[in-house]
Amino acid sequence: MPTVADILHYIETIAPPSIMEPWDNGGLLCGRKDREVHKILVALDPFRNVIQEAIDEKADLIVTHHPLIFPDPVPAVNDGSETGRCLLTLIEHGIGAINAHTNLDLAPGGINDALAEALGLQNAYILNPQGTTGDGKPYGLLRAGTVEEQPLDAFLAAVKERLKCEGLRYVDGGKPVRKVAVGGGACAEEMFDALDAGCDTFVTSDVKYNHFRTAYEQGLNLIDAGHFHTENPAMPILAEKLRAAFPEITVKFSENHTDCMKFF
Repeated sequence: MPTVADILHYIETIAPPSIMEPWDNGGLLCGRKDREVHKILVALDPFRNVIQEAIDEKADLIVTHHPLIFPDPVPAVNDGSETGRCLLTLIEHGIGAINAHTNLDLAPGGINDALAEALGLQNAYILNPQGTTGDGKPYGLLRAGTVEEQPLDAFLAAVKERLKCEGLRYVDGGKPVRKVAVGGGACAEEMFDALDAGCDTFVTSDVKYNHFRTAYEQGLNLIDAGHFHTENPAMPILAEKLRAAFPEITVKFSENHTDCMKFF
């Protein structure tokens, strides 16, 4: 059977650690590389509910986008913190934890290609290429593409439906939607790249008040669709890639992991 090391190696071909941001934390954060893997659970986050699902499913490994140990180092692995409790639970049940964070954000076929596809962008491309991977593929954070020209209200409804959001925050830049940039997670600081590329609309998350005000002044439709909902579309795709690469392993996409942020 494949081992944790085999899974890690494969994930690093999809999302090379060489393109990970220097402040990030990724790879195998818990577990033994030589352990055989019979079942994998894939989810966006490695938190309590996902770990319990992995235990219930008798999974050997969880593969996530977000790291369990982040942003600060863990001073002690004990039950005095939520991260410590999660690590203890994984260790006690022999479950490994691999994640690909900013390297999956930047990678071709990663978080932002999945978001562009989920929103139906045509002729999507990397808006701000940062370099090439070892096999010569360009990588970068944002994606841009086009949709059929439509009023902002119609596009907002489509975003909410396609990403299964409970709600959206947005500012109306006063333009119909035609050329759209996307950045899963907290990418609002990149809005000027979208503007420079001639985009009328930018979909991202974790947008601050001043970001909305700047977008309004610059005539950019800025949509905050939530951190979970802008990144989660990539995870079923990652699960499917793992199934194809390791047909002898059962790969399950988490059924109970949802956004902890709610709308009243």
